[in-house]
Amino acid sequence: MHNDIQQVLIDEEQLQNKIREIGRDLTEEYKGRFPLVIGVLKGALPFMSDIAKRFDDHLEMDVMDVSSYGSGTVSSGEVKIIKDLDTSVKGRDVIILEDIIDSGVTLNYLISMIQHRGAASLKIVTLLDKPEGRQVELVPDTAGFTVPDEFVVGYGLDYAEKYRNLPYIGILKPEIYKGS
Repeated sequence: MHNDIQQVLIDEEQLQNKIREIGRDLTEEYKGRFPLVIGVLKGALPFMSDIAKRFDDHLEMDVMDVSSYGSGTVSSGEVKIIKDLDTSVKGRDVIILEDIIDSGVTLNYLISMIQHRGAASLKIVTLLDKPEGRQVELVPDTAGFTVPDEFVVGYGLDYAEKYRNLPYIGILKPEIYKGS
């Protein structure tokens, strides 16, 4: 598995330091407000879990599975809700946690949907931001790291459901996903 990685971009220590910082900032901003934290499945699960541990106040968590990728490496542009929220966002302070913002198509759809459902406030927090891949105008409120326009895996990010369990963010060797 590690041999499929061309380069480690962000090691485990860098990830955890940044997550501690984001958790501290969110705690400060939402102190006493009981926000609803939404993780976008499956990739945001490790990030969501670690952020929750570093959020030093009450919060509620829910997840959505929303995709515009399918099994490919390029966004299809068609957004599908695979699993909707179990919790109402109406009148709530909502924080959407993403593993990565690439094309922005899926997240743009999700933002519109959450706003339409009546959230009192909405904050977008992503571990990784890949602005070069953007197909829509979208800027996260908080981005842990900006990454190059490469295929990255690890810490929740996958290729064909593999590599999610890597403790770091790495660039996948092109021959792995290009089928050579």
